[in-house]
Amino acid sequence: MKILILCTGNSCRSQMAHGFLESFDDRLTVRSAGTEASGKLNEKAVAVMKETGIDISHHTSDPVEKYLEDEWDYVITVCGGAEENCPVFMGKVKHRLHMGFDDPSHVTGSEEHIRSEFLRVRDEIRNGFYRLYKEQIEPAL
Repeated sequence: MKILILCTGNSCRSQMAHGFLESFDDRLTVRSAGTEASGKLNEKAVAVMKETGIDISHHTSDPVEKYLEDEWDYVITVCGGAEENCPVFMGKVKHRLHMGFDDPSHVTGSEEHIRSEFLRVRDEIRNGFYRLYKEQIEPAL
């Protein structure tokens, strides 16, 4: 099963979701991309994922155009607030879903507060994608 996770910068939320989905089932082919791919991963996202035992440091931040010619079982957008535009994927897709999450990379304040937001969003992504995996993806495998 092929799954593409989309966000704006492809440096944080989509990368965490990518890492979690791969950890749930090695039969899944998971990729992530962004409409304005930053070209690098957010270091704090890499760090909080490492705490769960998942290493995403080898992931790449790719533009969505890289995947437009491929066929996907799922394309999932993970952008959050109203001020953020979710990418629209015009490729071949069986199921389009949106799972919105706040962007912790825009949080300001103390290091402790920023870290707590990364942890909160990481855990929300893990829980949301695990539920999706158990309810929709795994039964279809």
